[in-house]
Amino acid sequence: MDFNWNYIIHLGILSTAMLASTLIRSKISFFQRFLIPNSLTAGFILLVFYNYIAPRFFLDTRILGEYVYHLLNLSFIAMLLRKTDKRRGGIKTGVYPTSVGIISQYALQCVLGLLITFLLMNTIYPDLFPAFGYLLPLGFALGPGQAYAIGSGWVPMGFLGAESVALTFAAMGFIIGCFGGVFMINMGLRRGWISSDEVKKIREKGVRSGVLPPKANRPIAGRSTTESEAIDTMTLHVAVVLAVYFLSFGLLTLLTYLLSFIGELGMELATNLWGINFVFTAMTTMVVKEIMKKIKVHYIVDNGMLTRISGLSVDLMVTSSIAAISLVVVGQFWLPILIISGAGAVTAYFTLPWISSRMFKDHHFQRTLILFGASTGTMPTGLALLRVVDPEFETPVAADFMYASGIVFFIAIPLILSINLPAYSAVQDKPIYFLYAVLISLGYLLYMLIAYVAVTRRTSFKKAGNIWYHQKKEK
Repeated sequence: MDFNWNYIIHLGILSTAMLASTLIRSKISFFQRFLIPNSLTAGFILLVFYNYIAPRFFLDTRILGEYVYHLLNLSFIAMLLRKTDKRRGGIKTGVYPTSVGIISQYALQCVLGLLITFLLMNTIYPDLFPAFGYLLPLGFALGPGQAYAIGSGWVPMGFLGAESVALTFAAMGFIIGCFGGVFMINMGLRRGWISSDEVKKIREKGVRSGVLPPKANRPIAGRSTTESEAIDTMTLHVAVVLAVYFLSFGLLTLLTYLLSFIGELGMELATNLWGINFVFTAMTTMVVKEIMKKIKVHYIVDNGMLTRISGLSVDLMVTSSIAAISLVVVGQFWLPILIISGAGAVTAYFTLPWISSRMFKDHHFQRTLILFGASTGTMPTGLALLRVVDPEFETPVAADFMYASGIVFFIAIPLILSINLPAYSAVQDKPIYFLYAVLISLGYLLYMLIAYVAVTRRTSFKKAGNIWYHQKKEK
């Protein structure tokens, strides 16, 4: 019988690569020392495969882009459905300052990307697409899923190969997050940014193979909330996540139908809304979560199970995103990619320690690490770096970051909705739209500065020439 095996074939290829990368990390100290995620290694293995071998077997990489798009939304749903962790550092001391740290990188990356793009367009790359620089915050701070989704929307506007360039920025961010994060940890050890107790924990942790040994104390991955003869707990959780995604699809389908009455302008807006589907997915999830709480059925979901679903989605998404990169397209833009990525990396590396050491009242270095990882390689990278100095998540840093991400989501909606302005400046030949995008980014930067001063007060610019401010020594 003639069945469609495409999805199974590509999932099998992705799975085989992840198994190979797991073996590599368990045996080679280089990958352990730099905390390189297995999904990242698998992605680079498949980058070669899909560019040079897969075409000989007529394997189309477009399906990988579809994986990235859908897995992003599924990971959002699984994370947002989680029950709130009550253990946190406080709104004023941990959550809100963390949101300021996140926004600082959004704003800086937007401004940097746009200004460098403007400079390149007026010098060595006159034909560079005006929205090119926005791929820095999309690929670094938001991640491969968002970068791919929005980049895909720019292809009809004239940015050919935007998806591959977007995924390349995301891959660069993962590399910078892993290697830069480990370098930052070593610098923190040398310069005394980490307390003696934390240093002891790091020394005891040793080499991380990525696989727990046979007699290790294994953490609980998830707890059952159903009777197995009725429905398996994992089945229930997957069903909840997919049902929410189906509702999100229905919402956007309805919006598309309503916008069609406006005409061509409405359909263009609808197309752009599908590109930022993750925003509507997140909104739908939060509404469903509140309804579940109201009717008192939210207890049926388990954080551990939802974390596993999110982890599966993220691992597959990262591997797919790197494997889907077209090296031919990247070869056309390698210089602006390197320039803009390098500027973003240097900015994050120096601004986050400077801001964090002055803004937070506790766990300064842990908060710096999670912000650096999340601002370059997305949240999983930030959590991986945090585990080095806080292996059991004993501090409230991870919980504060999750709360802060919720705050940032609402603050960043205007920025996300304006993400197509530089693209419109090219399509409609109206450079003023590009200027609007720059002004909006500067507005976020101004907000960050005001919020930073409001939070830090007396320590705002203490010893401004030092990348790290030792608060205890200044009392």
